[in-house]
Amino acid sequence: MYQQKIRNFCIIAHIDHGKSTLADRFLELTGAVEKRKLKEQTLDTMDLERERGITIKLQPARMEWKGYILNLIDTPGHVDFTYEVSRSLAACEGAILLVDATQGIQAQTLANYNLALEQKLKIIPVVNKIDLPNSETEIVRHALADLLKIKPCEVLLASGKTGVGVTEILDKIISDLPPPSGKANSDLRALIFDSFYDPYQGVVAMVRIVDGEIKNNVKIKMIGTKAITEILEIGYFTPERKKADKLSAGEVGYIATGLKEVAKCRVGDTITFSTSNPTPLAGYKEVTPMVFSQIFCVDSDEYNKLKDALGKLKLNDAALVYEPVSSSALGFGFRCGFLGLLHMDIIRERLEREYGINLVLTAPTVNYKIYLSNGRIKFLNNPMELPPAPEIKNIEEPYVMVNIITPVQYLGPVMELVQKRRGNYLNQQYLTPSLAVLSYEIPLVKIILDFYDYLKSVSSGYASLNYKLAGYKKTEITRLDFLLAGERIDALSMLVYSDEAFMIGRTMTQKLKKIIPRQMFEVAIQAAIGGKIIARETLGAFRKDVTAKLYGGDRTRKDKLLEKQKKGKKKMKKIGRIELPSEAFLAILKRE
Repeated sequence: MYQQKIRNFCIIAHIDHGKSTLADRFLELTGAVEKRKLKEQTLDTMDLERERGITIKLQPARMEWKGYILNLIDTPGHVDFTYEVSRSLAACEGAILLVDATQGIQAQTLANYNLALEQKLKIIPVVNKIDLPNSETEIVRHALADLLKIKPCEVLLASGKTGVGVTEILDKIISDLPPPSGKANSDLRALIFDSFYDPYQGVVAMVRIVDGEIKNNVKIKMIGTKAITEILEIGYFTPERKKADKLSAGEVGYIATGLKEVAKCRVGDTITFSTSNPTPLAGYKEVTPMVFSQIFCVDSDEYNKLKDALGKLKLNDAALVYEPVSSSALGFGFRCGFLGLLHMDIIRERLEREYGINLVLTAPTVNYKIYLSNGRIKFLNNPMELPPAPEIKNIEEPYVMVNIITPVQYLGPVMELVQKRRGNYLNQQYLTPSLAVLSYEIPLVKIILDFYDYLKSVSSGYASLNYKLAGYKKTEITRLDFLLAGERIDALSMLVYSDEAFMIGRTMTQKLKKIIPRQMFEVAIQAAIGGKIIARETLGAFRKDVTAKLYGGDRTRKDKLLEKQKKGKKKMKKIGRIELPSEAFLAILKRE
């Protein structure tokens, strides 16, 4: 009977369509958070989330409404964090599909809707922000009804800001969403959908109890990692942590495991009693990183601090992968894999803020597939590991399928931008007479740097983008190296298209000339492919006026001092080392 009174749901939407604001109204109306403690984006607990106005981590909250327990999981909207959304959906029976009345259906709206369909979730469609003066409520309502193939009157209207229509959504959750279907009297099976590290309680796992029930101070094991531990505390989120005596089938809560090793409590694993052996739950697909970059400490003494910090971030971010590397220019660091450029930026900022480490990041790259002459296949994301040309049979690069939603007046500039980035046109559809969906196949490397910024620029901010991996295709790439005073800086090396190498080499040497501080000796900045120099800039030396103290007298006195200075500069040129500022790496990031 208790299980029939539980509803588990999440809110899915495109970025900035009002998920967190609607969640605030839910918490306020149900009394889960006192009014005096309520603030904007209550469920966005990280400083970064509040500053950027985006959700990065999923966050659960338990509420009570008309005798029912409602478990909400707030999800991110940005394409880089789709993996967080998929984990939230696996813990729910239903989803609120939220669309902004001023912007209409966007790329992530479609992507998240398809994710929910794959999980066979019940969808509650809602048009949000109807209070805004520029809202097109009825147009968006009809577009959403067409997408879901329902009547327009079945689409709810609401404003997360003013609270209009929010009680109707809560009532609809109770009436339309099915209760959890777990077996209350069976062996314990709990799905870990997220986790975080607590210095006192070790790994704290966020769980959905699928079957059975769990109480305090019992021994549990992780079926996947075989780790056995005794529970320190169980409870649920309101959204603050609140202790409980037990968690039953269908409930969402947390288990403080006491485990100190983050690898023993993986996201997607199944928790059961230490004496039981039930079938593990399906878990999640192993996430594939799409963008790779090397991270180094400005101060090499902070290497161990960086290693510990990455381990803790990895705990509740399964999409982050890393392995140690070393560079002659930057010392020891890590090669990290990310889901996209925003994900990379968030990790960098969290490392700098939460752990106080000064970092240098190298140019991002993707995973190339190298077919070797001896029949072997090698995956490559480090330019320095590119085999010599005679050993390579052919190279393939990852392509993504891109869906771009744009107003029809911007179709021309958007198509031109995608074609410049080597995009292959697939098809074009119309959501409404004024809104089109363009589908392209495009090399992943062409969208990871600044494609999103350019897309927003050519469409006056109206176009939106979603992409997913679409396999590998043959390509022609080469390694472009940069030399400073004859010394190769391996952290600046990059993999580029063979036909673009000369243009990129020339552009980058010009940029580096502006960024690298002048030395006491002349510095040659060169771009090279193999042993061939394809571009060069010369950074002039500082010239100290060694003749300033001389006035009058024989000219040879001046010449002797100038000759001495010249010899000194020649010697410095041989033994001098150049300090590379972090701006040099940023220049590589923004190479267009």
